[in-house]
Amino acid sequence: MKFSEQLRRAADASWQASFNHPFVTGIADGTLPLESFRYYVKQDAYYLSHFARIQALGAAKAADLHTSGRMAAHVQSTYQAELSLHEKFSTLLGITEEEKAGFQPSPTAYAYTSHMYRAAWSGHLGDVIAAILPCYWLYYEIGVRLQGSTPKEPIYQEWIAAYGGEWFEKSVREQIDRLDELAEQVTAADRERMQQHFLISSVYELQFWEMAYRQEKWPFPVAPEQAGAGIA
Repeated sequence: MKFSEQLRRAADASWQASFNHPFVTGIADGTLPLESFRYYVKQDAYYLSHFARIQALGAAKAADLHTSGRMAAHVQSTYQAELSLHEKFSTLLGITEEEKAGFQPSPTAYAYTSHMYRAAWSGHLGDVIAAILPCYWLYYEIGVRLQGSTPKEPIYQEWIAAYGGEWFEKSVREQIDRLDELAEQVTAADRERMQQHFLISSVYELQFWEMAYRQEKWPFPVAPEQAGAGIA
């Protein structure tokens, strides 16, 4: 069994919970309140801006120029494809520049990105890929599962089309193959650590849906009044 197959099997319970979460099923049948999706778009734009930086750290940690170039290409893809999609959603949902400037990441979005930074800074390229791969892979599986769904909300239709598309599948397969290659070159202890990164990220993916569905807030103020982190 390939290393990636072992990880997918180990994470199956949390992935099944993601497939069945009311945020995901609500996109499929159109019942998800737009306010929850609006909240998600802002939080996910923040997440993706850091996801791209972590991909860039992977490029810096790569052992050969070809892999550095491919990781850099993934950074560009995140910027051009996913963040541009979020810009379109922001326009359609009426998210203003003032909202973006005063944006405050939710506890879950902050914790998830912090987890990925820790894995990336403290480990090698295998740690980077293991931490970021659930975002690629889970979204692709959801996109495939939701193909054929016909929510009346056009934004939800576009979201489904984006993550179930051929261009996204190609990116997912490339990173899965890269993880399997790296897993063959490292120690058993490395693989155990990489599996932990993968499993933690998989749980954070589930918590991200819940965060957006409930429009999660900090229980106490964590920034000066009227000052946020902004979406960068």
